[in-house]
Amino acid sequence: MSDSDLTVSELTKRFTGAAGELDVLSGVDLQLKRGDAAAITGPSGSGKSTLLYIIGTLDEPTGGKLSVLGENPFNMDSSQLAAYRNKNIGFIFQDHHLLPQCSVLENVLIPALAGSGAGAAEEERARELLERVGLAERMTHHPAQISGGERQRVAVCRALLNQPALLLADEPTGNLDQQTAESIGSLLLELAGEQNTMLICVTHSQSLANRFPQRYELIDGKLVDATD
Repeated sequence: MSDSDLTVSELTKRFTGAAGELDVLSGVDLQLKRGDAAAITGPSGSGKSTLLYIIGTLDEPTGGKLSVLGENPFNMDSSQLAAYRNKNIGFIFQDHHLLPQCSVLENVLIPALAGSGAGAAEEERARELLERVGLAERMTHHPAQISGGERQRVAVCRALLNQPALLLADEPTGNLDQQTAESIGSLLLELAGEQNTMLICVTHSQSLANRFPQRYELIDGKLVDATD
């Protein structure tokens, strides 16, 4: 029995198209505990995002096993899985995916609205997170009124609102300039550490990956330990 909070075992993913079958993941293994932070690098098309989406239960594997907090989420029905994902997994993408018609504060509260509802406790947490990332004066602003770096900070807060056990970031600094990217990288690592959250970051940025205590490279469909 594994004592890890996240266990990926012999995970495979095969796509079938007009050109035939393509094996993107060919037996991926990974184990993490609460508080661990891992970066995954690899060339474009190597399957990094596919792996992240499977771990985040947005896609299903062809084979292998996934256990998050001792449960196999793929044994759940669709409604159970949606609730489980909303409670336990936070997502940050290269594009922030903020709702333009909603304020900064309202965007952060979206995971609560999708769950049991946004009450006083949820709003207080959202405000605390926004203050923590330096956006106390931007809560009533809309996404079009703030910078790209600020929008990504809002996305980080939204992902952390429900205090997820697992935080997944897919190229979170890909659309940002170097200085802003470094700031967002620091923020991710700091907040994940403070909340004892497992953090997995897929990135093309070697400088960002080098800041993570655990580093892996996806090569020929398998994760290779790249930690020095």
